[in-house]
Amino acid sequence: MNQSLVELADRSIAATYARYPLMLVKGQGCTLWDDKGRSYTDFVAGIAVCNLGHCHRRLIAALERQARELWHVSNLFYTGPQAELAAWLVERCFAERVFFANSGAEANEAAIKLARKYFKDQGDPRRYEIISMELSFHGRTMATLSATGQDKIKKGFDPLLEGFRFVPFNDIEALRKAMSPSSCAVLLEPIQGEGGVNCPDPQYLQQVRKLCDEHGCLMILDEVQTGMGRCGSLFAHQLFGVEPDIMTLAKALGNGLPIGAMLATEKVARSFEAGSHATTFGGTPLVTAVALETCRVIEEEGLVERAAELGDYLRSGLRKLQASHGVVKDVRGQGLLVGVELKKEGAKVVDACRQRGFLINCIQDKVLRLAPPLVIQRDDIDALIECLDQILPAL
Repeated sequence: MNQSLVELADRSIAATYARYPLMLVKGQGCTLWDDKGRSYTDFVAGIAVCNLGHCHRRLIAALERQARELWHVSNLFYTGPQAELAAWLVERCFAERVFFANSGAEANEAAIKLARKYFKDQGDPRRYEIISMELSFHGRTMATLSATGQDKIKKGFDPLLEGFRFVPFNDIEALRKAMSPSSCAVLLEPIQGEGGVNCPDPQYLQQVRKLCDEHGCLMILDEVQTGMGRCGSLFAHQLFGVEPDIMTLAKALGNGLPIGAMLATEKVARSFEAGSHATTFGGTPLVTAVALETCRVIEEEGLVERAAELGDYLRSGLRKLQASHGVVKDVRGQGLLVGVELKKEGAKVVDACRQRGFLINCIQDKVLRLAPPLVIQRDDIDALIECLDQILPAL
């Protein structure tokens, strides 16, 4: 590893990450290379971002084309790529309107603001409270941190914003009891990513939808990690037969370029009129041109269906490991968002995999999260299973 660059980073960059001892310099498909030329099979994908893998030829071409035409003009003007991307998204889901941002946190921030303003516009200012889930993760801005159900990442940032309360994920009775005349929205991930790849019961999201309708609340689904084909449907909520009022996207939407999106029904979205919300860089021509091409590749190459098929294949291999290694407590997930819960801490497994040429990560101390590019091959999955089969006995 280039020690001089490591030292430069350590003394120049805010120390908000505990970085692995690895400097990556090149990527192609599902493979990454470090500065010593060693290759690694990527089962992290930038944390569920690079659905098409690294340096996809069509995305490079789209970036180069747009870079020669127009980068940024602000949202005071119309631009073609932004309009086309918005149309592509609304044609494939419940929504009629899109607000583009730069990240998942910003998309969730917009969703929180829209939900509250919607009820103010309805003449019901008492409705401001948002019910979120324990172990949820919605971002690190002050509002999205306040909406996140993990105390460990809130430490040191008190006082947080008021108007948020929490209930256990997948517990409809707890949610029912939490509803009050102040409730304006229920905010949740269809599958909790950072919380441990926690999947709901088959009817849970439908029950949440029904409860929201009964109480006149909005349903907001955070699909920042689960969207864009990751879970075996274009948007994960489609697996459960529900439609929210608001949905947020980011991560894989731009395959690595910074973009977020908040989508909403016309009825709700009209509360965002001119001047009520804005962004300088959200939805620039450069980023939306690449995001649009990302969407087209996902659809044209059948990657949503591929994620469902290979996700089943991956979990099947992992369950065989569970049967033969007592250290594996659970295997769960949908599509190519997979969690392997261990009975012991997983940091040593992550390190051992990296030493053998596989990049994975560990969340909630004991859950190995596997979120490879949707273009991963069966041979790559087989190789990771074999690697884990050799590593797990040491635990």
